[in-house]
Amino acid sequence: MGAADFRVGGRIFATLASVKEGYGNLMLTPEHQRSFVEEQPEIFLAIHGGWGRMGATHIRLAEANEDVLTGALLTAFKLRVEMNQKAGKKKAGTSTRSRSKH
Repeated sequence: MGAADFRVGGRIFATLASVKEGYGNLMLTPEHQRSFVEEQPEIFLAIHGGWGRMGATHIRLAEANEDVLTGALLTAFKLRVEMNQKAGKKKAGTSTRSRSKH
């Protein structure tokens, strides 16, 4: 979409799509998002709309120190790795079933 993004396994875990507004974007779970926002509402806020309801979270770049930013990025990275692994297992299971039917 023309903005810098950060990926693992071809899937996005963070972007700079809102950098002009002073935000980075993190792809979290709704549970992680709720925890981040509750613990540091001056730094984290849910993105509006459906993306936010699914866990997409703004991080106020000017307010976040290096440790907070690093921790948030690492959390988003680890969550994406876990989701990629789950998706891979589902695909592997589907293809195995398909092969066994033939």
